[in-house]
Amino acid sequence: MARKGTMVEKTIASTYLNEQMTLKIYYPETFSDLYKYHLCIMQDGDDYFQLGKVATLSDQLHSDFSIANTIFIGIHYKDKYDRLKKYHPDGDQHAAYVKFLAHEVVPFLEGLLPTYHMGQSRALMGDSLAGTLALMTALKYPHTFGKVIMQSPLVNDTVINAVEKAKDIHAIDIYHSIGTAETSVTTTQDGQVDFLSPNRRLANLLESVGASYQYDEIDGAGHTWGLGRNSYPKYCHSCLIDPPSGYKIS
Repeated sequence: MARKGTMVEKTIASTYLNEQMTLKIYYPETFSDLYKYHLCIMQDGDDYFQLGKVATLSDQLHSDFSIANTIFIGIHYKDKYDRLKKYHPDGDQHAAYVKFLAHEVVPFLEGLLPTYHMGQSRALMGDSLAGTLALMTALKYPHTFGKVIMQSPLVNDTVINAVEKAKDIHAIDIYHSIGTAETSVTTTQDGQVDFLSPNRRLANLLESVGASYQYDEIDGAGHTWGLGRNSYPKYCHSCLIDPPSGYKIS
């Protein structure tokens, strides 16, 4: 199916990361400088566009008039080791990458696109380690990123401690899913890891601190771009949209 919108690539010369970073920006078909737009910034950007069909989702939701004007931005990684360094909460470049998102990506997009200049108009979306990064970044900059969509994030003590110490967690809307079959996930650094139990621990913690929070366990879903990852359209719908009465995304 042909895309209705337009994909544009832009490059940022990141001072924090000391490298050129590519942003893939998907403009909806009806884009106009006369309107303002929400932003959904996705790590694992190529995976979301290619495997997650985010461009098709954007086309559908905009065509149905069931989404606020939203531009999806994808940022990808070089390889699994680069991803680990940048996305993992204990990675060598994690702190620099978080600063890159807050202090370089956001100002760049705000200068390029007509946006609302408000944290609640900016969402971070990510899968696995990218979901962890989305949460950790929003916890550090809750007034810059007001929404988090994370599927099957890696959860360790660093993540739990960050949530426990977060000062303005109530400024963030958090949407979180995990598959019930994610009990032995192959990881780059730690081999086979149980994702389900730590995610349940995180869910209980987020509930206990009174965060604006939605949690789903998807029966039978594993750590792949299959059943579990196909839940993210619902999160996009809930997080980015105030849908018309009676609208339901399949």
